[in-house]
Amino acid sequence: MIWYERGGEGDRTVLLLHGLGATAAVWKRVTRALTQRATVQWLAADVGGHGGSDWQSSYSVGQLAAQLAELVQQQQIGELFVVGHSLGAYLGLALASGWFGIEVRGVLGIGPKISWPREDLQAARELAARPLRWYPTGEEAWARYRRVAGLGADIASDSEWLARGVVEEERGWRLAQDPRTFAVAGAPFASLAASATAPVLLARGERDPMVSLEELRMHAPQACDIAGSGHNAHVEEPAAVITLLEQLIAGV
Repeated sequence: MIWYERGGEGDRTVLLLHGLGATAAVWKRVTRALTQRATVQWLAADVGGHGGSDWQSSYSVGQLAAQLAELVQQQQIGELFVVGHSLGAYLGLALASGWFGIEVRGVLGIGPKISWPREDLQAARELAARPLRWYPTGEEAWARYRRVAGLGADIASDSEWLARGVVEEERGWRLAQDPRTFAVAGAPFASLAASATAPVLLARGERDPMVSLEELRMHAPQACDIAGSGHNAHVEEPAAVITLLEQLIAGV
């Protein structure tokens, strides 16, 4: 089961996909603005193994994309555009390949990590292999979730951007994310970008340490910086993200 919410109105639908470790709650500022504009519908989903969505036996970009394609096929959406952050950008490119039975009209990818040094891949594998960690207090669990999702209080002070990130059970508190989702790290970005059959626009926060503008422009020449933001540009500068989305839609 994939947790999702939707809203807005119009003949086009924007699928919003969060990054590794986060939930669809990170799009709150974006969905609020899109609802006010009333020009597109939006669909925001917790990617498999995150938030309110079910855990799976294993994880890959293809497996996660297939789940999302099934969700899309169950909706009445009209033209489909995808806005993905980090891991969500990978998933958007996969969906735009046409391999999963849906048609994507355009992809806006924000802050995808493209370069995966050996030490980064090893760290991701170690995280994927760790047993589930329990915390004695909610405060400790929420602090850990903020670190994993990159949602410091300086950019996400309100708890609404943290929704479904932590679960309380009899043993204590834990992150909602399945640790095994870290196994998706290191997927071949170049192959996914080349497979997309729809226009692709890439962007990054100008202070994002995970990817450079030069790396993005190797795959999308019109890639750009989002001023005043870091890795979570969609949380920090939602208006700029919406402007890029509107440019993508207008171009199509």
